[in-house]
Amino acid sequence: MANTTNLNIRVDEEIKRKAEAIFNELGLNMSTAMNMFLRYSVRYGGIPFDLRIELPNEETKVAIDDVNNNRNMSKTFDSVNALMDDLNA
Repeated sequence: MANTTNLNIRVDEEIKRKAEAIFNELGLNMSTAMNMFLRYSVRYGGIPFDLRIELPNEETKVAIDDVNNNRNMSKTFDSVNALMDDLNA
């Protein structure tokens, strides 16, 4: 196992809180996230990636809510011919 050392950094309290929330949602703690970033930065030779949580826009939120509540769902068809007839109508 490699030798480890402590890394102390100063960050804005609000930025730290928001970063921890994102990392937690990704299943990571701050130490693991920073280790991932540092290791990958060394391999890449710079800042290597964009890791983020994509928030859906309002239209997508409405669609997700519709699916979760079985609203505004598409029609069902008994045959391919019935589907094609509806598509070509």
